[in-house]
Amino acid sequence: MTEGASDIWPGSPYPLGATWDGRGVNFAVFSEGAERVEVCLFEAKDASRETQRFALPARTLFVHHGYVPGLRPGTLYGLRAYGPWAPDRGLRFNPAKLLLDPYARTLTGRPDLSHPALAVTDDAALDSRDSASAMPRCMVVDGAFDWEGDSPPRVPWTRSILYEVHVRGFTKLHPGVPAELRGTYGGFAHPVAVAHLRSLGVTAVELLPVQQAANEGFLKGRGLVNYWGYNTIGFFAPDVAHACSGPPNAVNEFKGMVKALHRSGIEVILDVVYNHTAEGNQQGPTLSFRGLDNRAYYRLTPGAPRAYVDVAGTGNTLNLDHPQTLALVMDSLRYWVQEMHVDGFRFDLASALGRQDGTFSRRANFFQAVHQDPVISRVKLIAEPWDLGPGGYQSANFPPDFSEWNDKYRDAFRRYWKGDDNLAAEIGYRLTGSSDLFQLSGRGPAASINFITAHDGFTLRDLVSYDTKHNQANGEENRDGSDANNSSNCGVEGETEDGAVNALRDRMVRNFLATLFLSQGVPMLLAGDELGHTQGGNNNAYCQDNAISWIDWNLDERRQRLLSFTRSLIHGRLSQPALMRKDFFQGHAIFDAKLKDVAWFRPDGTEMGKEDWQKPVLRSLGFLLGGDAIGELDEQGRKVLGDSLLILLNAGDEPLPFTLPAVEWGRDWEWWLDTSDGHAAGRRDYPAGETVTVPDRALVVLRRAIPHPV
Repeated sequence: MTEGASDIWPGSPYPLGATWDGRGVNFAVFSEGAERVEVCLFEAKDASRETQRFALPARTLFVHHGYVPGLRPGTLYGLRAYGPWAPDRGLRFNPAKLLLDPYARTLTGRPDLSHPALAVTDDAALDSRDSASAMPRCMVVDGAFDWEGDSPPRVPWTRSILYEVHVRGFTKLHPGVPAELRGTYGGFAHPVAVAHLRSLGVTAVELLPVQQAANEGFLKGRGLVNYWGYNTIGFFAPDVAHACSGPPNAVNEFKGMVKALHRSGIEVILDVVYNHTAEGNQQGPTLSFRGLDNRAYYRLTPGAPRAYVDVAGTGNTLNLDHPQTLALVMDSLRYWVQEMHVDGFRFDLASALGRQDGTFSRRANFFQAVHQDPVISRVKLIAEPWDLGPGGYQSANFPPDFSEWNDKYRDAFRRYWKGDDNLAAEIGYRLTGSSDLFQLSGRGPAASINFITAHDGFTLRDLVSYDTKHNQANGEENRDGSDANNSSNCGVEGETEDGAVNALRDRMVRNFLATLFLSQGVPMLLAGDELGHTQGGNNNAYCQDNAISWIDWNLDERRQRLLSFTRSLIHGRLSQPALMRKDFFQGHAIFDAKLKDVAWFRPDGTEMGKEDWQKPVLRSLGFLLGGDAIGELDEQGRKVLGDSLLILLNAGDEPLPFTLPAVEWGRDWEWWLDTSDGHAAGRRDYPAGETVTVPDRALVVLRRAIPHPV
């Protein structure tokens, strides 16, 4: 041991990480293969200066541990692990590399992956270059915070409105947020930012990754960064790039943001990346896990453990078959719920987490751990139901604990409003919660997270403004990003002053939004879509930390109308129990209802038959939601009642005369919504049997308020 070793006590193997108890700091680091683990301490005011290095003196069940009396919060540290260098056996111990603590609560920044000491030219050769100058430092934190009685809003899934948003991009250009707070956790919690969310009506923000990430080295040469953050290296640490006052306060700033959102009744859901880390493949840098226990933390190629299994498309895959790696993920999730008060998680490439011995299984270790966990099983869980490995597309195959991003919903309605054929049955299922996907697993409509756009792809404005992607700013010669966008530029590629084209684009945007909020399931809105945000046709803006991604809050009249329309849609949805069903439709009257819970109609006013669902071309249809046939009881055991809604869709190029259903379906109907001009309030009443003209490429909703006379 080096200087200061006499001050190191054996300490405890639990909890893992660096824990301050008011008198000193306990260090505990898992490594099954390391012969010795050292802790390096650094000067607080000059993090480049190492002040002390000592080996952890005790080892219990592969956990190396030691206690240093007198150390306090704010202490900067890193790790070094000694052991065999044998890549052909999957062992990559190299004490020349300063390592991040997997359980660190705060890091001082992001690793510099362009630094020579982190570059790998021959992964079989031991690199003796010291990497400390390229690495951030871990920081010991206090963790004390005055939550002031904070409690989660606990919004039911049926009433949830998700808002997918980037912490930095949301306020970076907001004129009402003080300059020093823009793009930070504090800026997100600012009253004007929260006021927008409240007025919009969203019930939960789904934050793009906020766990500490790293920037890929190749991006630095292009003058770019990993803006989205899907390159995690610290599963317990909020990314300090979003903290206005630096590493010491990043944890409390994040907590303050959560507290402010909770006070406004808004839940916080984190997009988390547990499928891979920022260390990449065998040609990647040694930052943490690789140097501490490569064989435990990563899936290695069977029979050739020098290389990595990669089902995430990033170079490596975390090995959740190993009990310690699974414990790391579960410990991280519990930390964010119990200590940071978040309300749920969206799991990036979640199929990777469900791989048992490499093959997806609904009984995988991770799913069983979640199901039995008394903390994690009680928060909102959302799966992105695919990865990039063999058999990776697992839509509708996740356990009942999880809701899922429904890409079939996205694709169906992009194609429908674009005018594609052979979609009749598809849109019927998607409008009603996708029972074909989720009912057999025992789940209800809330299993379907419906979306038209998300961070990955076109914004809603770009979806109706571009036929093809325009990703030249990413520096990859427009090769990156998906080519399967199902978009339409409405006659002109990109921005235009053509009034007719812009009017059609605005109508199409309203169609997408109205469809989203009139469908069963849980709607997810991409931040900025309510404001007409454009990325200039870039459908893969992962590296654009600039005005391409940042939301523009300077609203002209056109964008202000869109915001008003979106607000009215969301609040309208939340006022209609028929749009927020817990269970799937049965297609008949329930209890003492006078109407079916759902009925489908042709434009001539008669009910659709089997042959209608098999037509290759179906541009127009109507469906009625019975407000007295919801079939649910409220918390006091009373029958849930709501308005009946008649929703008429016309994706055709010509206005459509639509005959309202016969009187037994309802005597009088009130005009409630029309996407052709964006109005969301009533005009006049329509009696049964009258003809209503649904404009071309538009959606109309009629309402019949309770009670329901027939």
